[in-house]
Amino acid sequence: VQLQASGGGLVQAGGSLRLSCAAGRTSSNNALGWFRRAPGKEREFVASIPYRAASTIYADSVKGRFTISRDIAKNTLYLQMDSLKPEDTAVYYCAVARGSMATSRLEYYNSWGQGTLVTVSS
Repeated sequence: VQLQASGGGLVQAGGSLRLSCAAGRTSSNNALGWFRRAPGKEREFVASIPYRAASTIYADSVKGRFTISRDIAKNTLYLQMDSLKPEDTAVYYCAVARGSMATSRLEYYNSWGQGTLVTVSS
């Protein structure tokens, strides 16, 4: 599955960005997720959405500020990021899970896109 993330950029704290990820036809039955890697840190889970787009899950650090969604017809994954903070600065990656259930477990994702950089200035 080829993945292509886009939409990153530079934004001031409190601002918003919307990331997109073209996920390809073969991902239509799989859960999808967003992860991020901040400078000097390990890759961490951000959000995941199951095949049927119900029961989304979020990392505590983004809950209430970020919204994950998907357009199955367009095979596209989105991450709406509001009230951004400097600590949200990272390279954001989209990924396809092996199954249809949303998961925060990194090892359950087997296809990764190239990341898109989000920089939040204070």
